[in-house]
Amino acid sequence: VLTMSKFTQPMHDLLDEAYNSGKGLVVSSAHPRLVDGKPTKNPRYLERRADVINPIRKYLADLGVRLHRKIPLQDKIIHPVDAVLAGRRNNPPEVGIRALAVYNPIHYQQLPELFMDFISSLTGKSPSTTGAGSEGALTKGAFNALRATADLNNALVSYILTGYPGFSSSAGHIGSYVRVDHDVSLLIPEIWTRLKPKERSPDYLIEQGYMEALEDFEHNGDTVLASRLGYRITEQFVHEFMGKIFDNPTAVLTNDILKPETQNLDDYVDGIQNIVETQQKVAQQYLDDGSVEDACPPLQALLHIMATGDYQGKDVHHSDIRALFTKENLLASDWYLERLQVKQTRDIALWKRHVASLQKFSELENYAGEVERLNIKQKLVNAHAELARVENSVYVEQMVGMIGADPLKPYRSAV
Repeated sequence: VLTMSKFTQPMHDLLDEAYNSGKGLVVSSAHPRLVDGKPTKNPRYLERRADVINPIRKYLADLGVRLHRKIPLQDKIIHPVDAVLAGRRNNPPEVGIRALAVYNPIHYQQLPELFMDFISSLTGKSPSTTGAGSEGALTKGAFNALRATADLNNALVSYILTGYPGFSSSAGHIGSYVRVDHDVSLLIPEIWTRLKPKERSPDYLIEQGYMEALEDFEHNGDTVLASRLGYRITEQFVHEFMGKIFDNPTAVLTNDILKPETQNLDDYVDGIQNIVETQQKVAQQYLDDGSVEDACPPLQALLHIMATGDYQGKDVHHSDIRALFTKENLLASDWYLERLQVKQTRDIALWKRHVASLQKFSELENYAGEVERLNIKQKLVNAHAELARVENSVYVEQMVGMIGADPLKPYRSAV
C-alpha cells in the first residue's frame, strides 16, 4: 500500500487518528508485525489467499470435480479430506537451541514411535517463537481441564481402530544446511492427491522400497536411537511419485535431503539425542505425578519405556510391546471393554436427563402452546425409546469398534 487512499475507511481513520495524536503505537494492515524492531519472518502474517486473488483456479477445480463425479449444478460439491499429515517444525543448531532437523521430507511411524512424539510434543524453533522444546495442545495444562492421559487414550484408540497411518512432513529445515520453510508441507497435497489408495499404505510403500526403516547405530561410543524416527521416503519414492510435480524430481530432493545425516552427522546425532532426552523428561513427569496409572496399558508401557528404556524388562522393539498396539489386542482387552461400559453408563445418564427435562417442560401449563409447536410430546416418546436402547444389554456389543469413553479416574498423586 503506497498511499492512504488505498486503505479501507476504518483503517484510514485509525491511522489518521494515530498520526494526529502524535504518540503511541498503531498496527497497520499493510505491514507485517514487528518483532524486536524488525518485520516478522513468520509467513502467516504475510500470506495472501490464492482463491481470492485468482478465483478462476478454484472455479475450474470445482468444475472439474463436478464433471468427473457428474454432480448436478444445483447440488453442492463436497471435498472430503481423507488424509491429514502432521507437520514437523525443524531447526539447525543455534546459540542456546539444540539441533532438531533429523527428518527427511516425509516420514512414517508405527504407533509406538508416533505416540512417543505425541506425548512429548517436541517442536523445533519457529520464526514466531523465541525457543524450542516440548509444547502443544497436549502439554498446555493450563488450557486443558483434563489431564493429557484422557486425550492420549482417546487418540490411541482412534488410531488403532481406524488403522490410520502416522505420516508426517517437514517444515523449517531438513538437516543442518537445507532451509525449506513451509515448502515441503505445501507440497504434500500435490503428492498425496496423486497417490492411489494402495500407494498410501505404509506396508505397500515399505515392501516396494519407497520407504526405508531407520535403525539404531553407534556414534562415538553411544547408542543413537534413530529407530524412533520410524521410516522415511527413498529416492525410489521421489522418482516414482513426484515426476508429475517436477521435471527432474531427484534433482530437487537430492541425497542430502533424503538423508540429512550426510549434511552434518554430529548435528544429526544431537538432534536424535534431543528427541530421546525430551521424551524421557516428559514421560518421567507422568511417572512422578501418578498419571501414568490413568493411561491405557499400551501407553503405560510406552511411558515407562520412554522414561527408563524398558517396561517389565522389554524394550519398544519387543514383540509383546508391539502387540499391545494392534487392533486384535485392543478388541480383546478388558480396558477397551471398560471404555464401552463407561460410555453406556454416561449415555444412560444423558438420556435420563433428556427425558426428565422434556417431561418437566411438557407439564408447564403456561407453555402449552410452545409444547405443541415444538412437538415436545413426540420428542419425549423418542427420548424414552433412545433411553431404552442405551439401557439394553446389547448396547455395549453394538459399540464394539467405536471409541467408547475414557474412565476419567479421580486424580491420584504419586507424591
